[in-house]
Amino acid sequence: MKTVRQVLETKGSTIYSVSPESLVYDALLLMAEHHIGALVVMQRDKMVGIFSERDYAREVVIKGKTSKTTTVGDIMSVQLITVSPDDTVDHCMNLMSGKRIRHLPVLEHDQLIGLLSIGDLVKETIAYQEFLIKQLESYIQS
Repeated sequence: MKTVRQVLETKGSTIYSVSPESLVYDALLLMAEHHIGALVVMQRDKMVGIFSERDYAREVVIKGKTSKTTTVGDIMSVQLITVSPDDTVDHCMNLMSGKRIRHLPVLEHDQLIGLLSIGDLVKETIAYQEFLIKQLESYIQS
């Protein structure tokens, strides 16, 4: 199974971020523009949270707030679970399912180097299973 570093090499390590002072509306526009479900919240060079579609639904829509007057810092998730580039896809999948989260920041030497989504990991898991199936078919046919 691949490591997080290998996934990032394939996926790329572009990280979209906003500040805690950003309006939720502006963050949603950025997410829509890049077809992503979450943004890292950065204050100066430090990661202070994650803002996701889930945060928006639970903290703005359901509570009757507005995205044009609410800041990302007011509703972002701050209890962050992170992984290292040397962790495996399997480890990340277990973390995500166990903690019921959809995004994992990747830290190396306390620096943010990427962000993995559940979709990234599912894609890698499917590719790995297809590889194993082909290997088994080849073994059976030989």
